[in-house]
Amino acid sequence: MSKVTSKLQVTIPKSVAKIHGIVPGSEIVFESAGDSIRVRQVREDTVAYGGESTETEFRLKLFEEATARQEKRRPVQLEHFGASEPRGWTRDDLYRRVDGSTG
Repeated sequence: MSKVTSKLQVTIPKSVAKIHGIVPGSEIVFESAGDSIRVRQVREDTVAYGGESTETEFRLKLFEEATARQEKRRPVQLEHFGASEPRGWTRDDLYRRVDGSTG
């Protein structure tokens, strides 16, 4: 646990800093998250592009890379579970009413 100093400064515990690669000179951002405060490290690759809109692009790139990795895994998963399709239904099917309408 850290205490806030009279200058409103906080110390990041060494173990947390080590896990996240935070070193002296690293930039961090404090974000309001409802009734909590989120502390996030500013990644160098997002800073290089210069702004918050690029952070969104950076996160989208990470998401797309993760999706591509998952698609590569899909044939192995299907083979392992013995199915030709991941499942025989869609999410909309779960909400389809008896009379055929959707809610």
